[in-house]
Amino acid sequence: MPGAEWVLRAARATDVEAVAELRAVVMRADLERLGRYDEHRVRQRLRDSFSTRHTSLVLAGGEFAGCFTVRPDDDGKLLEHFYLAPHHQGRGLGSAVLRTVLADTDREGVTVRLNVLRGSAARRIYERHGFVVEAQDPVDVFMVRRPAGPGAPPRA
Repeated sequence: MPGAEWVLRAARATDVEAVAELRAVVMRADLERLGRYDEHRVRQRLRDSFSTRHTSLVLAGGEFAGCFTVRPDDDGKLLEHFYLAPHHQGRGLGSAVLRTVLADTDREGVTVRLNVLRGSAARRIYERHGFVVEAQDPVDVFMVRRPAGPGAPPRA
């Protein structure tokens, strides 16, 4: 992905089905491994929480490449629904997008929380960007990242 152009745009109500489908594709292997894949539920959970106010789409080379949601949380922000289409994974796009999101939250001085499925390869990207495990249950790993302040070591 080096040199590839990407942009963010605010989600629209008409994007919900494309985002729900991307979620189903991206999460399928991990949900199946955990014995929790349900063809309908994986999409419906996204539909039920979809927010055009807090969701951005990632467009790479002019095509829908992914999305993420950043919602206000009790003491900071909650990063949810961060998905990249499989053919865009492993090329640096996810890190570039995450750096952009975290630069914004660092400027705001807020803590970011998220959860990732146990055993998911996605956990590595979050750890590289300063997230640490806060808690876990049989399905999810709950992670937190405090804001980087002046003099803080640079993050991935």
